[in-house]
Amino acid sequence: MPYDPSHERVSRLTGIALMCGAVACFALLDTTAKYLNVYMSTLQVVWARYTGAFLYPFIVSNPWTRPGLTRTNRPVLQLARSVLLLASTLCNFAALRYLQLDEAIALIFSTPFFIAALSGPMLGEWVRWRRWSAIAVGFLGVVVVARPGAASFHPAALLSLSAALCYALYSISTRILARTDSNETTLFYSNLVGALAMLPVVPLVWTTPSDPLVIALMAATGAIGSFGHYLLIAAHRLAPAAVLAPFIYSEIVLVTALGFLVFGDVPNRFTLTGAGIVVASGLYLLHRERQVRSKG
Repeated sequence: MPYDPSHERVSRLTGIALMCGAVACFALLDTTAKYLNVYMSTLQVVWARYTGAFLYPFIVSNPWTRPGLTRTNRPVLQLARSVLLLASTLCNFAALRYLQLDEAIALIFSTPFFIAALSGPMLGEWVRWRRWSAIAVGFLGVVVVARPGAASFHPAALLSLSAALCYALYSISTRILARTDSNETTLFYSNLVGALAMLPVVPLVWTTPSDPLVIALMAATGAIGSFGHYLLIAAHRLAPAAVLAPFIYSEIVLVTALGFLVFGDVPNRFTLTGAGIVVASGLYLLHRERQVRSKG
């Protein structure tokens, strides 16, 4: 089939649109989690997120409609990856109870720096001095946002950084599993493990909601998360990761707007400055990745 540049352009633009949709879903998910934290335990919010994320897709994608869905060549790694995603969610949702949306997301954006640092020992993809410089600058941005030692420092910032570290390990595990298992299988296990792990915990912290809006938001968390991951997978099928990655940073704009509209939060100069440093460093890491791949 002859190469069609117009078809590739349409595919990339469609992929970018899907990525922006996925980012919007994740911004809504964090906003919903922060809102629900006021009315119930964070553990109950996490339970709602994973139970919904497992049940909604299960209607159309299950071992009966998709034979082989549960077949994995690396069950231990699937379990470990799912636990890492659950830990990242727990830390992130707990941090959102105390931090503004823009502060928490700015700290979560340190994930690419953890990935770059850990890819060497875990994947054999060693980082050279230019990338280490970008990582160092990126962590400077994280320090500006968190301001450890300052009177305004909140320990919940450490939860956001823990969420970023767990998500980095989760991402690396996903790359390893992509060599042997399908995206559908990996997504199935991540939601299943999260739902099962939270099932015995939620009765201990359960608060029966009475507000219809709260009930609706609890039901929506799983759907929003599942739809966001579906859009993310679809986007990567249409466009290269290097094309899509910069649009992840649009989430900082969305959560800042949502934080103001929903909670009346106004970002301070430290968060804006630190977020700018983190985003710039992340984009430089992406630029270096493109250069290495083009030379390869």
